[in-house]
Amino acid sequence: MSPPRSIALAISGAALLALTGLGLTLQQPDDIDSFLAVALLQGAVYLAAVWLVWNGGSSRRVVVGIAAIAVLMRIPVVIAPPALSTDVYRYVWDGRVIGAGINPYRYVPNDPHLAALRDPDIFPNINRADTAVTIYPPLAEAIFLAVTRISESVTAMKAAMVGFEIITFALLVRVLAVEGLPIGRVAVYAWHPLPLWEFAGSGHIDAALIALIVAALWAVRRGRDGFAGLFLAGATLTKLYPAVLLPALYRRWGWALPAAFAAAIVVGYLPFIGIGWRVFGFLPGYAGEEGFDAGGTGFYLLGLLRQVSPLTAPSGRAYAAGAVVILVALAAAIVFTRDTTRSWFAAATVLATTFVVLVSPHYPWYFAWLIVFACFVPSFALLWLTTACLLLYLVPVESHVARDAYRVAVESIIYGPFAALAVADLWYHRRRANRSS
Repeated sequence: MSPPRSIALAISGAALLALTGLGLTLQQPDDIDSFLAVALLQGAVYLAAVWLVWNGGSSRRVVVGIAAIAVLMRIPVVIAPPALSTDVYRYVWDGRVIGAGINPYRYVPNDPHLAALRDPDIFPNINRADTAVTIYPPLAEAIFLAVTRISESVTAMKAAMVGFEIITFALLVRVLAVEGLPIGRVAVYAWHPLPLWEFAGSGHIDAALIALIVAALWAVRRGRDGFAGLFLAGATLTKLYPAVLLPALYRRWGWALPAAFAAAIVVGYLPFIGIGWRVFGFLPGYAGEEGFDAGGTGFYLLGLLRQVSPLTAPSGRAYAAGAVVILVALAAAIVFTRDTTRSWFAAATVLATTFVVLVSPHYPWYFAWLIVFACFVPSFALLWLTTACLLLYLVPVESHVARDAYRVAVESIIYGPFAALAVADLWYHRRRANRSS
């Protein structure tokens, strides 16, 4: 990297550090707008840094500098109490429940059977304490148990998520090097404001599944399909949605990856299977609560269509069926047409992004896994989507059960430019492919 670029990158890192401190001071429950303004300004500085490292920054000194800034950004955020989400309190509670020898899918936190486990620090902050058992899959529960055996505190859980980010960082550097890409691109993940606030700040378990996804990509790239299946299963057992990547990583006519994936999923659920179908916890209730049911109020594209032309809009079930058909067709096309190792990254990017757009999650942290693919595939659309998704904090949680013009407007600010940038990305990649052919 040239000296001017190095200086500009250092200035960008210093600006991100300063904005992190400012963002912490502005994290107030009744003033989300000020915090979002700082976070989006961070996003602008971050995009400048990405431009600086994209085609350069292959030296170890650059990577060490990127790592140092990333760590310094996260330390004060980990120490501060969570301000954007209370999910981490449920994590600590679940770990405590399993530590007491109780199946976490059996009782809601307010159940009298768990009265002895209540305390003044964790229990009062658990969301849906009187209505919902845990929603998290088995490996997530194992992580909660492991962390709480060390310390039953929110800070410890947040620190553990940063630990998973360190694994992600190290694996990304390895995979980038194997792919012959500038290892400085690790800044695409390490300096992104979304993981900073969602993992170091709120402690979301998605940090673990991202580390496992990158491990699966590394294993596939090294030709270790069995390990890839195990890692992808681990990500799926942390939160279910990484399963959508299976067709992208699958080697046609190979058995190791799908066999390892299926076996790991079965083994993961066995310790909790004693309560039958309730092992999926609050998942069905959550889907209904978020509008991913027959009404379909949770889907942005369907909501937009209803706003524009309510008489021709399909039902929620019809939309969901159509989304499944699109994903299955896309998966089949990927499985039967992919013929190069490098295309695994592009295929995974397409599947993950299509899934996210069709489902249109209501919370920013569900977009964070897309950042990994942006390290390998040039995409202005992904960088925009993973940064602008922070605007979802402008939509009050209670309004997720109903689609209104305000919510559609906020989501349109996110998805509208994304669609335009996706078209530009497609044009760029096709033009590049034509030049190389």
